[in-house]
Amino acid sequence: MVIFRRLLGEVLRAQRIRQGRTLRQVSADARVSLGYISEIERGQKEASSELLAALCAALDVPLSEILSEVSDAVALEEAALAMQLEDVTLDTTAMEQPLPDAGPRSGDVVASAA
Repeated sequence: MVIFRRLLGEVLRAQRIRQGRTLRQVSADARVSLGYISEIERGQKEASSELLAALCAALDVPLSEILSEVSDAVALEEAALAMQLEDVTLDTTAMEQPLPDAGPRSGDVVASAA
């Protein structure tokens, strides 16, 4: 299952790290507690639209850019899950197929006369 809040947190953390900023710096600029931002980055808390706007402003990144990165990450995870499901379905289907009949082998009883 794709968890949006986890992917959003990963994108926000990556953006912060790319800028070489600490949680403390972003926390001060966004006026949001350091612990709360940390929980958002770890995917443990949902970010409200107001909080997300404050974080984007503190990071000086448009909300659309963050959401676009999250959307790309969601698409990649969905594709990976679909491939895993397809692999499992193929494995199950292969197990259900009867073995090919090779015909009688030497020593096999084909018919008996009574």
